[in-house]
Amino acid sequence: MKILIGLISLVMCCKAGVAQTDRYKLFSPNKNLELVCSPKALRYHILYKGKMVLADSKLGLIREDEDFSKGLILTKVSKPTTVTHNYTMVNAKKSSIFYKAIETTFEFRTGKGSRMNLTFRIADDGLAFRYEFPEQNKSLKKIVRESTSFRFLTGTRAWLQPKADAQTGFEHTNPFYEAHYNMDIPVGTPSGSSNGWVYPALFKFDQVWMLLSEADLGRGYCGTSLAQNAVDNEYMINFPQPAEGIPGDALLPESTLPWKTPWRIMAIGDLKTISESTLGTDLAQPAKVMDKEFIQPGKSAWSWVLEKDAATIYSVQKRYVDYAAGMNWQYSLIDANWDKTIGYDSIAVLAKYAKEKRVGLLLWYNSAGNWNTVKFTPRDKLLTHQSRVQEFARLKEMGIKGIKVDFFAGDGQSMINYYQDILEDAASYQLLVNFHGATLPRGLQRTYPNLMTAEAVFGYEMISFDQNAANKAPSHAVMSAMVRNAFDPMDFTPMALYKIPGIKRATTPAFELATSVVFLSGIQHFAETPSGMSQVPESAKTFLKELPVSWDDTRFIDGYPGEFYIVARRSGKKWYVAGINGENKRKDLSLNLSFLANKKAKLIFSEGSAEVNLKSKEIKVSADGKLGLSLKGNDGFTLVFGD
Repeated sequence: MKILIGLISLVMCCKAGVAQTDRYKLFSPNKNLELVCSPKALRYHILYKGKMVLADSKLGLIREDEDFSKGLILTKVSKPTTVTHNYTMVNAKKSSIFYKAIETTFEFRTGKGSRMNLTFRIADDGLAFRYEFPEQNKSLKKIVRESTSFRFLTGTRAWLQPKADAQTGFEHTNPFYEAHYNMDIPVGTPSGSSNGWVYPALFKFDQVWMLLSEADLGRGYCGTSLAQNAVDNEYMINFPQPAEGIPGDALLPESTLPWKTPWRIMAIGDLKTISESTLGTDLAQPAKVMDKEFIQPGKSAWSWVLEKDAATIYSVQKRYVDYAAGMNWQYSLIDANWDKTIGYDSIAVLAKYAKEKRVGLLLWYNSAGNWNTVKFTPRDKLLTHQSRVQEFARLKEMGIKGIKVDFFAGDGQSMINYYQDILEDAASYQLLVNFHGATLPRGLQRTYPNLMTAEAVFGYEMISFDQNAANKAPSHAVMSAMVRNAFDPMDFTPMALYKIPGIKRATTPAFELATSVVFLSGIQHFAETPSGMSQVPESAKTFLKELPVSWDDTRFIDGYPGEFYIVARRSGKKWYVAGINGENKRKDLSLNLSFLANKKAKLIFSEGSAEVNLKSKEIKVSADGKLGLSLKGNDGFTLVFGD
């Protein structure tokens, strides 16, 4: 009945042609979510199961030539329609994804007659909205500010990551979304950085969770974040700092008309809804046409994370190729300065050798440009279309399967376009792509299927540098899995089962092993070395050899941000269940595995005092689907269910 009333009110407005009320409601298909929009005031708020979860928040934006945040005249409200589509992915929670939402559009004009549309889509797992300038105009328009806001209710808690100020950090390479989260803080707490808070941004009011992000930036918008200060719990949209673009090119949004802004996304519901949501790719542009044969997800060996620069020599990289082949992994990544320490000709020889071993080589590149002072090479090879085509053609001839591009400059529109330029040219030469020192993908992996993964996380290399980072790793891994990895693939480069040189690991080997399932990445680059893997029991090696490279389904089992996370993933008929304890205290768990009732599984866990104390045993889920497990502090587990 609720959805019928909402639809009737909108249809009446549509027939009248001009709004007769200043309060329009739209409901999700399952009726749990309710959007209330007041177009005259350019305000909206959100209810979940009849209870307000987001207070009156602002809409609109300001162009350089005209203000679209106030004084707008509503001319039409479209009849609500159901939007559905299906799509497939190889680096997501599911291989086949179905999206269904109710959509309506409010059409406005300014006093000068300029037009702006505001479109809402509301699905069972959340809602999204975007602005559009539908007119035809070849003159360049610029957006200087969004009035869009998210005003949370008093008592809301937040789990947020600060965005570093531009040109700070190692060789002036910030911001690249690599920081620890501020967990369970009062809403409205200022960011420690003037550059605000990155997406995804997680909030909780009462028992309702809300996760904010954005998608479909296209080529006419910058990446945004949440502003540093939230007066009265109201978070505004933050545009990039001046140094976050390519010098001399677009920083803030600019385009000719027509012009659509990105979708502002908010997943809403319980943790299961948030964790299983695919809104971040549902709202992305569909896949570009490209050859799909070369788009192969996989697992990869990687020497640099634990062995650093000294390992980037031919003999060591050949050993890593052998290591990958022995582990049934599809790739081996060779990191910075390979062009100097190994050379193109020897890399071509190694690629031929790797092909015989059924292993593909991936090569590192510096994004270069004058936005960073990093000296690592190859550098200046990707800056123009001409130089990319020349380099990528050479790589294809050498038999290289993909590239890792590092050290970007932030979220300016020109930098967002640079990512897409690389992806488009790489696809033409059948090259997979991994972005490091980079921004959040924001669904770009759906549009460009050759984007296998991206860093945008305080990952394992940081743990290898610093004991404090290693001490924080358990809770940070939980946060990264539940928030950073919510919509986009994440190259955390996990799993050191044996030792980290110079660092005392805070986690158990079972925790480390579980991250191979908990973290999602189109190519999972593993930190463990050949010598470290030689210390690992055969049962764990077999697990890693047989581990799927992509997933058909994902289910949230249990968890809490920063504390613990348990997830089930399916490949074919085989289910994997993995969990990590982010706290240094024992947890006695009762897992609801009703979909696996009466099924047997192999449990891999940590027990005893050995350095790699992984053990395995067979367990059976009870007839009621319950399974009890106990985890030590900073511990983990994996379960593998047969066909």
